[in-house]
Amino acid sequence: MPSLHHAPLAGVEPSTLYRIMALRVAVFVHEQKIVDEAELDGVDLLPTTELFWIQDDHGEVLATLRVLVEDTVHIGRVATAAAGRGRGYAGELVEAALTAYPGVVEISAQAHLENWYGRFGFVRVGENYLEAGIPHVKMLTHAG
Repeated sequence: MPSLHHAPLAGVEPSTLYRIMALRVAVFVHEQKIVDEAELDGVDLLPTTELFWIQDDHGEVLATLRVLVEDTVHIGRVATAAAGRGRGYAGELVEAALTAYPGVVEISAQAHLENWYGRFGFVRVGENYLEAGIPHVKMLTHAG
């Protein structure tokens, strides 16, 4: 049975951290071809960043996201392994992050996922823009 976890980078077991990073590289670099930005951008090392992931009984990471807390709370790097898609894992992670960080949360959503993020209370703020060559939209929870 897959289980949900979250911790700052220092609290993640090395083999699990490796699997989280491997999943992100597989999704963002290999599948989505985002090569003009570094996937390992140093943000995970910040003490205000927390990783969320779903892991199966064999240790495989099926989905992940990260939460960065600076001036705002920002969810990013939402990724699901091909084998875990269609099972609601990304939604479970988003809900867990929103529970852990109540209040206004920001996300730079890929524009085609705007309605999906809307299910969790995110509302568009502004126009579409390009990020890593992909149309995105800024969204906030509890947006006025």
